[in-house]
Amino acid sequence: MHPHLHTEENQKNCADVIAILDECHARGFMHKVFGNCTTAKHNVNMCLRAQRLERTRVNREQAKEKRAKVEKAWKEIDEECR
Repeated sequence: MHPHLHTEENQKNCADVIAILDECHARGFMHKVFGNCTTAKHNVNMCLRAQRLERTRVNREQAKEKRAKVEKAWKEIDEECR
């Protein structure tokens, strides 16, 4: 399962491969059944995966920064209490 393809973020980063998949699907059911859209679908999946991995990396960095800030605040509180 993939996320909605027509969100702003997906359209900004993966618009070209999504358009190719939409064109392929527009050719009809039998075109899809015989696997003619498999490559386009794979390309969309890889684009969405790269997008998700980048988002995960950014979130991880932000969490590390936030954790360091919290630890610093607790250290200052501990030093004030002594």
